[in-house]
Amino acid sequence: MILGAHVSTSGGVSNAPLNARKLGITAFQIFTKNQNRWKQNPTEADEIDQYLKNCEECGIEWTISHDAYLINLCATDEEKLNRSREAFLDEMIRADRLQIPYLVMHPGSHLGAGEEAGLRKIAESLRMLLDRNNNGKVRVLLETTAGQGNNLGYRFEQLAELIRLIDCEERTGVCLDTCHIFTAGYDIRTVDSYRKVMSEFDEIIGLNRLLAFHLNDSKKDFASRVDRHEHIGEGKIGSDAFRFFLNDPRFGDIPGLLETPGMADEYVKNIKLLRELTETDISTDIK
Repeated sequence: MILGAHVSTSGGVSNAPLNARKLGITAFQIFTKNQNRWKQNPTEADEIDQYLKNCEECGIEWTISHDAYLINLCATDEEKLNRSREAFLDEMIRADRLQIPYLVMHPGSHLGAGEEAGLRKIAESLRMLLDRNNNGKVRVLLETTAGQGNNLGYRFEQLAELIRLIDCEERTGVCLDTCHIFTAGYDIRTVDSYRKVMSEFDEIIGLNRLLAFHLNDSKKDFASRVDRHEHIGEGKIGSDAFRFFLNDPRFGDIPGLLETPGMADEYVKNIKLLRELTETDISTDIK
């Protein structure tokens, strides 16, 4: 797996690859705008040029963006729904301008409207936006969620249904968050349970649609449906599960990105541990 982390763009997006190089990683995730605002001025052309130059000079293999937290593509309020759609379209355009291939997003919260209605609305939103961005290249990755509150995407069946309804496989995929699936009720702590979960993912969604990982331990218990990240090996999941993912030969070319607490100050120890977990070859025991 190609290890990376969510890095800061403070001072300009061109600083992201420099921050990644300081951590010794070749993949990173960023917010292309302030994650707590609806709107932000477009990135200047010279800043984009510097970003692309820095990515090349720093040997970056994978870049991923994450959409803003305010966006909810199944909002029940029409004004908020339209605002979310326009904001997500802006995210897609920003990713394309920065030549970022993947845009990760939490599917949305149905806010009491129900699972079926929520999934239909998300799919309708994304299909509309992909049509409006039909010349774009960015691929939208639906992230597995913990299922906190009314959030959708915590069951593999929900993600499979979204992909079916959107009906644009070349522009969609999945990002698997280890913390989220664990607290959603998918046990990955033993070899046997890991095999079972990934077999289920393959049967329901398809491993060919799994294009990125978020590598996070969990502060909260199994099946708690609460999203709280922890440092690798210090949470309820433990380090063995990460050894399974990292040594699974099916995921050798896929980016695995840290979103653990503390950001850059704490990433170094997490990256070191992940690299140590890849040193024991257990690949033949996994599949």
